[in-house]
Amino acid sequence: MSALTELCKQIANCRDCELANYRTKVVPGEGPEDADLLFIGEAPGWNEDQQGRPFVGAAGEFLDQLLASIGLSREQVYIANVIKCRPLQNRDPLPAEIRACSKWLDRQVEIIQPKIIVTLGRYSLAKYFPGEGISKIHGKPRKCDNVVYYPMYHPAAALHQGSLRKIIEADMLQIPQILAQYEKMPEEVNARQLELF
Repeated sequence: MSALTELCKQIANCRDCELANYRTKVVPGEGPEDADLLFIGEAPGWNEDQQGRPFVGAAGEFLDQLLASIGLSREQVYIANVIKCRPLQNRDPLPAEIRACSKWLDRQVEIIQPKIIVTLGRYSLAKYFPGEGISKIHGKPRKCDNVVYYPMYHPAAALHQGSLRKIIEADMLQIPQILAQYEKMPEEVNARQLELF
């Protein structure tokens, strides 16, 4: 059994926070174990909780379109969330829930070793870009410890605010270039904003 399959089984048995009492299914994430791209969303919604798969609702359809715009399918990337169980009524995840779940995401990153981690929305942004605002840093990659962190708006944001759709599409179109330049991209030595090249 692969390390990632084993990890998903452990996540499925997790009872480390209250959300375990209300979930229908755990949503560990899905994709190839050697994916170059890891997309990290916020938390499962109703559809995800029913199916045990990430990004299967309307936001997921938009993510599929975004991936297609750069010649990729969901089977070629890994898709996960900051927390693995749906918060009741789709409320925001609580700090304690994020803390309880962080070990699972950290282990996924460790196993997959992606070249690029794409943060989708403010909760995955906060994990890798603490104290930063999405409106300022979306579409601006940073390389640290041999991983490029690339902040984007959550696909769901475009469903609520149509004006963000073009921004999200444009940010997605940069990913192939970032991947192509991955080796040459300078490591960031401090936490200040690093502009692409």
